[in-house]
Amino acid sequence: MTARAGEAFDADRAAAEVEELLAAPVRATGPTAAEGDPATGEWTLSTGAGFRIVPLWEGDPLTGVYAPEWNDAEEAAAARLDSLARVLDTRWGPRRTVPLHGPLLRWQGGSPVEPLFEALFAEDLYGDLSVWGPVGSDGAAPGGRWVALTVGHSDADAPMVLAALVSDRPVVEPEGADGPL
Repeated sequence: MTARAGEAFDADRAAAEVEELLAAPVRATGPTAAEGDPATGEWTLSTGAGFRIVPLWEGDPLTGVYAPEWNDAEEAAAARLDSLARVLDTRWGPRRTVPLHGPLLRWQGGSPVEPLFEALFAEDLYGDLSVWGPVGSDGAAPGGRWVALTVGHSDADAPMVLAALVSDRPVVEPEGADGPL
């Protein structure tokens, strides 16, 4: 899954990593690519035109897990996202939600979606985005970037993954996102 497997979640550490991500370079153009740990091949980074996506935390595999433990795992992942989002809210103000159901349905139906959304879906990050922006690495908005968090997982046995992204372009739900495929 990701190179973050087995690491304990710490909201302050994750917030520091989001700050580093905010200051990291993004390519203006070029293809989308995912990178993996050289030793394990586990996902470490996705980059594309104007964005970077990184995993911040990976939960335990859900092999053989059913309700109510399944619900507990989902709630724990959502709680981690929310605790990190609260830290970021204190830095950049309240977040807004960008739903991904429209782009996801189009992508699943074989229609093209923006490269950022395609990169999220390629890593099984299907959860709605909590978005701040524009913000700067010093917290200022002029010339800033957009930051987002999401949680997802690929199938019944896969662990939950919390990821962050930075974009030099607005992160918004595409127009017509609820329209027909």
